[in-house]
Amino acid sequence: MNSTVPAAGADHPNALPSAGTRWWLLGVLLITAIVSYSDRQILSMLVDPLSADLGLTDAQVGLLQGPAFAVVYVFVALPFGLLADRYSRRRLLLAGATLWCAATVLCGLAPSAGVFLVGRLLLGVGEAALIPTALSMLGDSFPPERRGVALGVFVLGSVVGGPFGITIGGLLLSLAQRGSFAAWPGIASLAPWRAVLTTTGVVGLISPLLILTLAEPLRGRTERTDLAATRRYFLSDWRRLVPLYGGLALLSIGDYGLVSWVPTALKRIFSWTPDRVGLYFGIITAGAGIAGSLLGGGIADLAERRGGDRARLRVSMTGAVLAVTAAAAISQGHADAVLFGLGFWIFTATVGEVSAVAVIQDIVPTQFRGTAFAILTFTNTLMGLGGGPPLIAAATEYVYRSPAAVDRAISLVGIAGGLISCTLFFLARRALARSPAH
Repeated sequence: MNSTVPAAGADHPNALPSAGTRWWLLGVLLITAIVSYSDRQILSMLVDPLSADLGLTDAQVGLLQGPAFAVVYVFVALPFGLLADRYSRRRLLLAGATLWCAATVLCGLAPSAGVFLVGRLLLGVGEAALIPTALSMLGDSFPPERRGVALGVFVLGSVVGGPFGITIGGLLLSLAQRGSFAAWPGIASLAPWRAVLTTTGVVGLISPLLILTLAEPLRGRTERTDLAATRRYFLSDWRRLVPLYGGLALLSIGDYGLVSWVPTALKRIFSWTPDRVGLYFGIITAGAGIAGSLLGGGIADLAERRGGDRARLRVSMTGAVLAVTAAAAISQGHADAVLFGLGFWIFTATVGEVSAVAVIQDIVPTQFRGTAFAILTFTNTLMGLGGGPPLIAAATEYVYRSPAAVDRAISLVGIAGGLISCTLFFLARRALARSPAH
């Protein structure tokens, strides 16, 4: 299968877009990421009214929130990555953004739980286009020494998008319940939770409109690529890629595990009220995530200028080791220690993750980058979301045998994940040293 997009050596400086063009691209991708993560998280604020209206149990809503989205998202990302390596990434992202906005509207108008399920499945399909296309385009738009900053800014979309969706969802729900949408045609007759989803889906269409202003970045090589060539490349470079993917996935296990269980630890062990947990949790996770994304990108680029990708992996190793200390702090028996551990983990892990992703962006040839980041989406989501929360639950129940030991279970999983992650980054760094290009 031949590429249908322009292909001119974007690995050379004169093939890169102008500074204004690439920063506009980054800004549009950041907004698109915020919309994406907001649309997937906003359901968290609508559980009770949605359940009452559609006659759902908590378990059924949980399936709509998690597996209905995540399973489709993980497996559809892989074919999207292959398509991104062969066709226009801009058009794929445009189609994905339009689909997930339409799916959000469909959820808001769903007459039954079955239709709502279809909407969540379509949301997962649409959002699966984001990471493979966006990171591939960024790799062909920014020079290697600036890719860390670009990645850090893009990662802000996931850091800000989730809390933003929850905040906006709560605000819109309150407004709808007070009748503030009574004069809005097409919205006034809807139940408040339906009005929230429909409104956010329609407003989210700003993303595909902005994507229309983008130009497809020139690719870095002219070789034809097909499925066989893609398979040959990833099999030939497994010594560098497998430990990189593994190190990132292990940190992702800690990411998902802490975010899922720290609120429970604060409520269960220290008797914090839900509103207090929400306030502290939101401020700390957002602040640490923003700082880690921006500083991580800058540190990764500074390391690249001083020592190339091996120096970037030294940053990732340091981030993983510091994340271990953060995980250890959570089990010290004080609420302040739990909050410190949460914030320090998110900050240090994010720094390490941004630097490692920048290495993948550097070492993978441009014609395979869409597939590379689709694999990253697959491994991080499958191992992180599928492994982090259940491992902590299992450690609480079977290792410590006490619900009150959830803080120790968080520490155990985080420490193990951080140490193994550091080891894998070390192996990747050693594999880079054996590569002639590094």
